[in-house]
Amino acid sequence: MQSSPVAGNRSHPLRAAVVGLGLIGGSLLRALAAGGHDVTGFDADPRTRELARAAGHRVADSVTDAVRGAEVTALAVPLQFLPQVLPQLAGHDGLVTDVTSVKGPVRELAAAHGLRRFVGGHPMAGKETSGFAASDPDLFSGCAWVLCLEPETDLGDWLALARLYTELGARVVPVTAVEHDTAVAQISHVPHLFAAALAGQLAGHPLAAALAAGSFRDGTRVAATRAELIAAMCGGNVDAVRGELRSLIGVLREMSDLLDSDDPVTALVPALRTAGDLRRSWPATPGEAEELTASVGSLLELGRSGGWVTAVHDGEVLAMRPGSDRKAS
Repeated sequence: MQSSPVAGNRSHPLRAAVVGLGLIGGSLLRALAAGGHDVTGFDADPRTRELARAAGHRVADSVTDAVRGAEVTALAVPLQFLPQVLPQLAGHDGLVTDVTSVKGPVRELAAAHGLRRFVGGHPMAGKETSGFAASDPDLFSGCAWVLCLEPETDLGDWLALARLYTELGARVVPVTAVEHDTAVAQISHVPHLFAAALAGQLAGHPLAAALAAGSFRDGTRVAATRAELIAAMCGGNVDAVRGELRSLIGVLREMSDLLDSDDPVTALVPALRTAGDLRRSWPATPGEAEELTASVGSLLELGRSGGWVTAVHDGEVLAMRPGSDRKAS
């Protein structure tokens, strides 16, 4: 295992920086502060900086000032703004991570800008509202937080972040950037596009809008997310999103074909029953806790099996895998 200045027991609060104070960055700033860490924030928007200061947080007036001396820096800016932020980290010796919803392009940017120590990350947490005013220090409690393990990743740095985020209440999931981008296209990015298509059914149909209830509300909730955010995450993950969107369209076409059968009710039942069983069995119940060898191979195998890290202490990794005792009904 490679060493890290922030690995091992934390004998003092970490010096941390959060660049970008929207929903995720603002929540991380607040969560780190609540956890006793010495954290400084920065946001390009002066009004956001003032909001964070008014909430009692230390906020710098530049990226350079925010990250000076930081042991851990979290980049919480949209993908399209990372090329403007990364040059300001030139020569920075601290551990850098991010919270961007697509990981392949961020990995490439980090390499292109010569970041010395970088671990890609993505907390699977959010709301349909945005901005620092919507931030919540408890946002990450119980959420899955992806931390990427690549050939160039320093394992000590990875473990340090895993420990930090599990202390915030998150379940840390180790995967590669490619695996992450495919998975989030399936369960986040394409669902946002599908929700937008469903919400579009309201246009010019006032009766439908008057009758819409629970199924419409639940199926379209994320369509209320800012359009720029949805476009950025889907456009930044275009290859995976295109492939998964075409796959979903294929499934819908199959359902359309079932409706054309002589007995559409009977024809639809098997597909709908399978989908129902899958939904009722999600989320998976936790299985038995286990102690895991801290190696890239064992950690990636854990993530690929749907498992997660629950705690890290002195290099000891405690993990959980999905249980198999839940019965579909």
